[in-house]
Amino acid sequence: MTDTEKNEALDTQDPSLEGTEEESSEKVAEHLDLEVKVDSPSSCQRHLTITVSRKDVDRYLNEQYDELLPKAEVPGFRPGKAPKRLVVNRFKEHVSEQVKAKLLMDSMTQLSEEHEFSPISEPEIDLNAIEVPDEGPMTFEFDVEVRPEFELPEWRGLTLEKPVHEVTDEDIDQQLSTLLQKYGKVVEQSGPAEMGDMVTLELEAASGDRVLSRSHPMRITLRPVLSLRDARIDNFGEVVAGAVAGDRRETEVAMSSAVSDTSLAGQTVRMTFHVQKIERVELPKMTASFLDEIGGFQSEEELRGLVAKSIERQQAYRANQSMRDQITRNLTLTATWDLPPTLLERQSRREVRRVVLELQSSGYSNEMIQAHANRLEQNIFEYTARALKEHFILERIAEEEKIDVDEQDYDAEIERIAEQEGIPPRRVRARLEKRGDLDAVRNQILERKVIEKIVSHATVIETPEELKRGGASDDVMAIDYSLVRRRDASAIPEAKHGEEASKKLPS
Repeated sequence: MTDTEKNEALDTQDPSLEGTEEESSEKVAEHLDLEVKVDSPSSCQRHLTITVSRKDVDRYLNEQYDELLPKAEVPGFRPGKAPKRLVVNRFKEHVSEQVKAKLLMDSMTQLSEEHEFSPISEPEIDLNAIEVPDEGPMTFEFDVEVRPEFELPEWRGLTLEKPVHEVTDEDIDQQLSTLLQKYGKVVEQSGPAEMGDMVTLELEAASGDRVLSRSHPMRITLRPVLSLRDARIDNFGEVVAGAVAGDRRETEVAMSSAVSDTSLAGQTVRMTFHVQKIERVELPKMTASFLDEIGGFQSEEELRGLVAKSIERQQAYRANQSMRDQITRNLTLTATWDLPPTLLERQSRREVRRVVLELQSSGYSNEMIQAHANRLEQNIFEYTARALKEHFILERIAEEEKIDVDEQDYDAEIERIAEQEGIPPRRVRARLEKRGDLDAVRNQILERKVIEKIVSHATVIETPEELKRGGASDDVMAIDYSLVRRRDASAIPEAKHGEEASKKLPS
């Protein structure tokens, strides 16, 4: 069909321009004649090819030109008086773009109503590759990530072990000593570095002659192990202990498999520590004025009581996490579906933030959280794949059991985080909203409710547990630093030391 014939056809099919808004609405809502082809590259991916009939393409073109005709300005004619064929020739490209947008939007709406997809991301559509053809149907295709289809495993009647621990005076002494470090007096040392000292040094990583990174001076507590976001230096204490200001110490370290430069994944690089200063912290005395200054405590026993509660919250988190790990292992035994790399890449950042939020509401310090976050970063894709499979299964259980999250749940979660950080809940909510983390909070609450449901139908056996400090033991110093340039910002607030730290403890 030539352009002239097409213009004549449009003129012939031209309906009355005097339609009501109701009639116009009915036309837009008219069912589209779509041919839909669905391919499944993997369990969580769908490739859709959509064909819109020529009849629908012409209908949308006619409607768009009918809307344009009364106001179209064509040289030599008064507005709205030009013949339709001239309007078509003049505004063809503009109208085609409008029709393309409307057809895409209406097609996607109809698809979501008629096909049982559970998309977990926005569809990837290349708009530039789509054209409204002069003849024949209009075809477009796109990829979308969806929730996998699977048979829900049996979740009732599991047998779970719950680790329990009775808080001792020794536990309180150890955690109180760590807590008081930030209130101590920092004294520079001229002698060699000892375990527990604060060492200011620069980190340099190199592969052959290529320098991968060089840090600014950082004050790091000297412990046997140094945990980074993309590596773990197991002999850190051994290498740096005994050094004095001005020394350079070297070792080798294996990069994690999740390092941002994939060519370095699992490779060994050379680490150099440039020691600049060595300091030691003298812990403050528990005087009445000091106790009042850090939190209005009436006595040392009151402060120890607060520390005991913090340890109990951490223990409760570990116990629940241990049972959750057992539940996840049981539920994901048959979850062999593939997860696309793009999904793992995108969700990995969200998963770190979700875990950080959980730890913040469970009484963990920044350093403890950083240690846990670093471990996740070092095995991020493996961990994310497991967490995603767990999420899909727990979400299905929530749907079947009609478990949901309400505003009171949000308020309680924000209250817990605010109490731990010693700041008003409104500030916590504002921060979560700004970072777009409220979805992570919702998932966290929903999954916790489902886990509680599963535990209520399980046989729980209590077993004794030796106290562990949530991944930031006395042997590990964790810092928010990568040897290779990172792809995103810090996952958690940077821990502060000495006078930089907050001078108040949450009551």
